[in-house]
Amino acid sequence: MATFSRLVRFLAKDGRTYYGDAILPDGVTDIAKAKQAKIIRGQIFGKYDVTDQVEDIRLLLAPLALDDAKTVRCLGLNYEQHAKESNLPIPKFPVLFYKPITSLAGPTDPIPVHPLAQQGTGLDYECELVAIIGKACSDVPESSALDYVLGYAIGNDVSHRDWQLKHGGGQWSLGKGFDGWAPYGPGIVSSKIIKDPQNLQITTKLNGKTVQESSTKDMIFGIAKTIAFLSQGTTLLPGDLIFTGTPQGVGMGRKPQLWLKDGDIVEVGLEGVGSCVNKVEFTKPKSKL
Repeated sequence: MATFSRLVRFLAKDGRTYYGDAILPDGVTDIAKAKQAKIIRGQIFGKYDVTDQVEDIRLLLAPLALDDAKTVRCLGLNYEQHAKESNLPIPKFPVLFYKPITSLAGPTDPIPVHPLAQQGTGLDYECELVAIIGKACSDVPESSALDYVLGYAIGNDVSHRDWQLKHGGGQWSLGKGFDGWAPYGPGIVSSKIIKDPQNLQITTKLNGKTVQESSTKDMIFGIAKTIAFLSQGTTLLPGDLIFTGTPQGVGMGRKPQLWLKDGDIVEVGLEGVGSCVNKVEFTKPKSKL
C-alpha cells in the first residue's frame, strides 16, 4: 500500500474537500505550488490508500481537518539566538505552552485580529517548524522518537506581546491563542522524505522583506529530544501538533520594534516544505442586537 509523500487537504474544483498526495514538478519542493493531487482514501492515521485518481487543487486548506487534529503544543525560547535577543537565559528544559485547536488555520487564510488584540502594541510573527505526531507514543527514547513523526509543516505562532507578557497573568497562551493564530501548511511532508529535520532553512518575510532567516540546527532542543521529553508520562496522540519554537528576528527583538499592522502580508517558509502566506486582517466588533 502506497504511503503519501506530501499530504495536503484541499478544496477541489469539483467543490469537494479531499486529502491528497500533492503532485509537484521535478525539482520543486514548495507544496504551495501544487496544482494537482492524488486522492487519498481511508484514515490518515489508520489504513489509507493513495489512489490513482487525480483532482485539480482549487485551494489548499489546513493540512489536517479539525476532527483529525488533536493537541497543539508549542515551545518557547527554543532557538539559541532567539533566547539571546529576548535577553533571557538558555532554558535547561523545553518551555511548553499550548494553543487551542481553534487557533489552527490554513496556509492562505487571513490572520484575524480581534478588537481585544488591536489594543496597544505587540502583534508579532514567529516562523516555526511544526512536527505532526503519527503514532501514539509515551516514554519514548530520543533514539527512536522520530519514528513517531508523521511529517513536518511550517507554521506561524502569531503572538501579541502585551497579552502574552503583561496581561496574561504569567501564562503565555492568552496572547498566542486567538482564533486563527496558528496558520500552518502548506502540507505535511513525510518523515520518510525529511529524514533530518535539524538542517533546514527557516524564514519569515513581512511584505516581501526577509525579517527572520535561520536554520533548524540552531534549536536548543531538537525534534527527537523534544518528543522524548514531552512523552515522559504524557501520551502523545496521532494528530498532535508541536510548534517547535522560532529563531531570532521577531518583531519584539528588533530595534526599533516591528509590529504587524492591518493589511500586512506574512510569509513563513521551511526548506523542503514550502510556505504559508497570510494577510493580517483587523476585525470589527460584532454588533450587539
